[in-house]
Amino acid sequence: MEIELTAGNIKCGGCAQAIRDGLADLADDVEVDIDTGKVLVRGKQLDETAIRNKLADLGYPAA
Repeated sequence: MEIELTAGNIKCGGCAQAIRDGLADLADDVEVDIDTGKVLVRGKQLDETAIRNKLADLGYPAA
């Protein structure tokens, strides 16, 4: 299963790493595209609401 979201405020590699680290407990794999703000989350069981909430808590709210 995978979920793709567009998150705001992603400006650098540090932002991308913060997102990967922050979502590590919610997903098996997280890819972040700094240029587009796309966050691709993969896992066997994903909770989109929890992922959106975590992104918001980290300062990268999903559209």
